[in-house]
Amino acid sequence: MSSEVRSLEPKALWENFADLNAVPRPSKKEERVIQFILDFGHNLGLETHKDETGNVIIKKPATPGMENRQTVAMQSHLDMVHQKNNDTNFDFDTQGIDMYVDGDWVKARGTTLGADNGIGVATIMAVLASKDIQHPAIEALFTIDEETGMTGALGLKGGLLDANILLNLDTEDDRELTIGCAGGVDVTATGTYEQESTSAGMAGYKLTVKGLTGGHSGMDIIRGRGNANKLMNRLLHHASKQFNVRIGSIDGGGLRNAIPRESSAFVAVAYGDKAAFEKYVEEQLTILVQEYKTTDPNLQVQVAGVEAPAQVATEEFTGKLLRALYATPNGIYRMSPDIEGLVQTSNNIARVELKDGEYRILCLTRSSVDSEKDDLAAAIQSALELAGAEVSLSGSYPGWAPNPDAAIIKLMSDLYRNKFNSEPDVNACHAGLECGILGSNYPGMEMISFGPNIRGAHSPDEKVQISSVQKYWDFLLDTLQGIPVKA
Repeated sequence: MSSEVRSLEPKALWENFADLNAVPRPSKKEERVIQFILDFGHNLGLETHKDETGNVIIKKPATPGMENRQTVAMQSHLDMVHQKNNDTNFDFDTQGIDMYVDGDWVKARGTTLGADNGIGVATIMAVLASKDIQHPAIEALFTIDEETGMTGALGLKGGLLDANILLNLDTEDDRELTIGCAGGVDVTATGTYEQESTSAGMAGYKLTVKGLTGGHSGMDIIRGRGNANKLMNRLLHHASKQFNVRIGSIDGGGLRNAIPRESSAFVAVAYGDKAAFEKYVEEQLTILVQEYKTTDPNLQVQVAGVEAPAQVATEEFTGKLLRALYATPNGIYRMSPDIEGLVQTSNNIARVELKDGEYRILCLTRSSVDSEKDDLAAAIQSALELAGAEVSLSGSYPGWAPNPDAAIIKLMSDLYRNKFNSEPDVNACHAGLECGILGSNYPGMEMISFGPNIRGAHSPDEKVQISSVQKYWDFLLDTLQGIPVKA
């Protein structure tokens, strides 16, 4: 219950998080949460406005004695990824997130939690509403649509902010100070295909891949987790080589920024191949369970007899599509040769949908090197065009080049070292933080990203660590007090 969450410390932060999570806020449908933040700022009597894109900016003067410090922008995004388990009955458009406390973690029942980036939003709200926190002049920037295109950051014009420093509160490990990130581009393949009536000598099956771990398609891509779309394609491709298998429909994955956890396909199999097909699926399950026992211990492959689909894709088209998807890169494409342990370039085959003569394939290609991002996107485009798809590239956004000599990085690194008696992990990440985009319109602004421990973002396993939120909060307050004087 949210009452459990509201009683946690720091109380002001968790109260705001509970209030925020009562407001539905899917990407591209942020009207209600935008109004929620506007009302919050106005009720505090602070300068509050919405720009033409939908971002909200709230400005709060410095507390007494801090007027000579540099102005700080604190930034988080308002939207959240909406994902739920198949057996969870939940309407994201009308319901608030059902949270609960489990030991040292806050979780949600069967859905994403919204800690990404709701904890950051709630943090900024707590600072804005505070009467006893010392801080310089604050410019709170709440952007929209970070998760599905970063259109808020892309639409933010120069001249709206005066800050010299930007604190992005969208990192998911409290040991990390992030000083660079990947850019990305959406790859979309669409097309039509011919269908034919299923012959009378065919049996119907529903083939399901589920139980995968999933996760963030940027931050978690390094973990080598299974992609339901790739595994389903693997099963269908090899089955089509051995049996008379025809595809009626495929429904796999969802959002571009989530590693797909589930996929299902309705197929028709010749009656004479039924026993062999069922045995094949069992054998493939054994193989896949062994391959993914570490990263996806709950992987399941199920086959169930159903009514045969009335229409199936032609054999020629099926072969082309399965081969094209097999050839499409997924996962890590290249590790950084300059920063140890950093994924430089990757792709996530996020969505495969085939039904009623139409198909759609969605990918998100990421890289901290723009030229390599474009090159991988071109390779994916080429593979899918071989199947006859029309492929478009859209929503491209730049990466954020690290500036390790920035004063805010030295300040926060020293604070972390002194406060926690350990070295912070100063690094770049493979997620698409908004800093790269914001920096294009505010090139002189020093930027850094940090946050508490959040695990399983973009999946129903998402959770945030209570003790880590306290650590992060105290670190933020010390940072605000340590902001240097104006030049």
